[in-house]
Amino acid sequence: MTSTFEPEPPTFVFERAYNNDHQFLFAFPNEKKMPNARQIQLRRLYDIVNLSIQRGDLPRARRAWSILVRCKEINWKVMWRLGITLLENDVRIMESNPHKIDFLRTMLLQLPEERERILAELVQHYIIAGRYRDALDELEFYLPSFPYRDNPVLHVYAGLLCIFIAQLPESAGANGVEGTTYDSNSLSRAQIFLEHAKALDPHNIVASEFLHKLHSISQGPGLHSFANHDSEDETHTKGCQPSDPKRKRNNF
Repeated sequence: MTSTFEPEPPTFVFERAYNNDHQFLFAFPNEKKMPNARQIQLRRLYDIVNLSIQRGDLPRARRAWSILVRCKEINWKVMWRLGITLLENDVRIMESNPHKIDFLRTMLLQLPEERERILAELVQHYIIAGRYRDALDELEFYLPSFPYRDNPVLHVYAGLLCIFIAQLPESAGANGVEGTTYDSNSLSRAQIFLEHAKALDPHNIVASEFLHKLHSISQGPGLHSFANHDSEDETHTKGCQPSDPKRKRNNF
């Protein structure tokens, strides 16, 4: 008798159990619990972008970002903070430039669910660039509309900008509050913004402290008249209307 030997069928690579134990460095927007191979590749690319930024290698981060944003699975608009970072000249230095300001103004119109945070970021970049009047104009344009009017932080920004702008140029070199001359109209607007911020957030320390500072300034020799508003309706009406609107408000 002759015995026939039947070898066991080989085990192919595609028959192995799928291993879902993948380690990633950074949290990914809209992360799924069971990623497929395509999503794993996108996660790796996202890690490369963030890791390159952490290492200060902006050219590599921009190249990886340019690949990532062309993928149909990626909503690059929700990663606008990452986009702002990629517009930096040096990640170790906080600075502003026209490209970042233009990018934020575009995102403000294209990403309604993030517009409050984007507006706050835009105001900060105006301030860093020394464009204080532009920052205040931007706030005065948006603050009368929802949802900005219910954001106490934006009202605090507007109040502090009014206080800064209220300092007349000839007194810019003076030391201390007593030696500074202030514009009463700008201080009145600052009071309105800060009072509205405190009404929205009674525990806002910044608003409370600067309202106290405004009271001290109003008693000093550098100011001859200081407007006091008793009516909350009058406060809201006068403080939220821009003095010289430069453009029509967009309908969101």
